Amino acid sequence: MVVHIVGQVKRPGVIRTTSGSRVEEVIAASGGLTAQADTRQVNLARVVTDGEQLVVPAQGEAVPPAPAGNAPGGKLSSQPAGKVNVNSADAAALDALPGVGPVTARRIVEWRQAHGRFTSMKELQEVPGIGPKLLDQITPLVTL
Repeated sequence: MVVHIVGQVKRPGVIRTTSGSRVEEVIAASGGLTAQADTRQVNLARVVTDGEQLVVPAQGEAVPPAPAGNAPGGKLSSQPAGKVNVNSADAAALDALPGVGPVTARRIVEWRQAHGRFTSMKELQEVPGIGPKLLDQITPLVTL
C-alpha cells in the first residue's frame, strides 16, 4: 500500500505501508508531527487506503474537502471521504455541497463568525437559505 502524506509532518511524502495500517502509523513513518499540527482534525485511529493523500493541517487551518471515494491522487482528509466540516470549511468548500451556492456558503461562514461553532446539525437552519429540505440533503455530507 502507498499513502501520500502532506502537511504538518516532519517528512512529508510517499509512505509504503501494509494493508490495515492506521493514520497514526503513517504519521510515525513520516517522522512524526510538527509542533504546529492540529490532531483534533485528524482521526489517528482510521485505517488508511491505498493511493490516498492524507492531509495533516496546521492549527487553525481547515482540512481541504475530500472527494467522494478514494480516487488515487485525490486529496483525502482523515474524516470520512466527502465530509465537509461546517465549523472549519471555507466558503469554497461549502459551495461545493449540493444545493449550497456561493451566497449560502458565505452566510454559513458569516454565521460562524458571529455566533461561533455550530453545535448541532439543526442549528444550520439558523443560516438564511438553509431550510429543512436543504438540511436533509447536506446532513450526510457534513460534519461538525
